Amino acid sequence: MPKSSLVPSRVRLKRAYLPAEPDDGARILVDRLWPRGVSKEKAALDEWMKDVGPSTELRKWFGHDPERWDEFRRRYRGELRHHAEELGRLRALAGEGTVTLVYAARDEEHNEAVVLREVLLEGDRHSSGA
Repeated sequence: MPKSSLVPSRVRLKRAYLPAEPDDGARILVDRLWPRGVSKEKAALDEWMKDVGPSTELRKWFGHDPERWDEFRRRYRGELRHHAEELGRLRALAGEGTVTLVYAARDEEHNEAVVLREVLLEGDRHSSGA
């Protein structure tokens, strides 16, 4: 299985409610929904890739319940298999410089950006069921 050539420090995670910083690089919102109370100016996004966010059904089922984390990760990885173009774009951006995956969840350990970062850093392994 191919290993990613991405440098882990180039793919960062950050809550949408934290201020943008120059070293964030390309700031990409990876939620399907816009973060409540965050203006476009404050978000300082380079792009909004809502299609890479979990489906509405999966997001509602998960409800950020840590007990459902492992199953959420499995299901979300399955959904990401249908977004090869967007994943390729994210990998290309990270190959050029730092990319910060922006998300709104309070839980910094159990959210879609964590899974998305894992998938990006693993390379193309996600397409083979990893």
